[in-house]
Amino acid sequence: MTAGSGPVFGVRAEYGPEDVCYRHPKVHSFTLCQRCGRTVCGECQVTSPVGVLCPECTKQMQAPPARRAGRSGRVLGRRIAALDAPVTYGIMALCVLVFIAQWIGSAFAGNSVTAALWYAPVYSVPGVFEPWRMVTAMFTHSTGFIFHILFNLYTLWLFGRNLEQTIGKAAYALLYVFAGIGGSLGVMLWAYADPQTVIVPTVGASGAIFGVLAATLVAMRSARVNITSLAVLIALNFAIGLVPGTSISWQAHLGGMVVGALTMWVMVALRGPRRRSQRVWALVVVGAGLVALSCAYFVAVPG
Repeated sequence: MTAGSGPVFGVRAEYGPEDVCYRHPKVHSFTLCQRCGRTVCGECQVTSPVGVLCPECTKQMQAPPARRAGRSGRVLGRRIAALDAPVTYGIMALCVLVFIAQWIGSAFAGNSVTAALWYAPVYSVPGVFEPWRMVTAMFTHSTGFIFHILFNLYTLWLFGRNLEQTIGKAAYALLYVFAGIGGSLGVMLWAYADPQTVIVPTVGASGAIFGVLAATLVAMRSARVNITSLAVLIALNFAIGLVPGTSISWQAHLGGMVVGALTMWVMVALRGPRRRSQRVWALVVVGAGLVALSCAYFVAVPG
């Protein structure tokens, strides 16, 4: 329409049934509260830096400091929860702290700290049995190669957070520990094929990291997500460990991948609240199997 022949397009010419003040139903208005969106008349309008507000919103904006702080805390808590990955960040922090202790130890006390935490198959031999090293080794790194810990931390940050948010904190922590023990078992069991490696120590969270990658692969596959790029990434990094002279324990990588994938497969196959008890018992069986394998040298010592 042209000006003068009627209302301009998009502008209401008459009040509708909802164009009344929420406090004074007989008073018409087109003004809305900028906070809650309710219609307010001239008598109820409160001008503020953010626009026109209704009396109720004005009172809420002027809530006592303690009340405002509580509301802000709840909002902040929800925002933090949206990015929640405490287990992943905790593992990363622990790796950094252990690395610093290793570095200080290597600088002032030889290799004492690293030697107290690393794992070698000899520590699974009866009489020298120190099974806790299968766990402590998954938090150690080479102090002579800074990219070792940097790569592992970046991988955890990239894949660990998403996996933790997908399967939950407890399940993720269990998977990481299982995969780390699997990495140590890979080193331990390889000594049956090469008895000379019984006294060769290994350090690094790489076994557990590869377990996280393999678990992510299984989770993505179950969700029918394309896994090609991740599979190529895992294959390339595993292949690097096979290059002679790299001093990388591919056995730990393989053990971590197998156990990580197996643990994730159990969680996926038995997912859902109705199968929780079955899932728990299945994971208990996996854990018992890892414990049994860690005692294999009590049955037969390599060589």
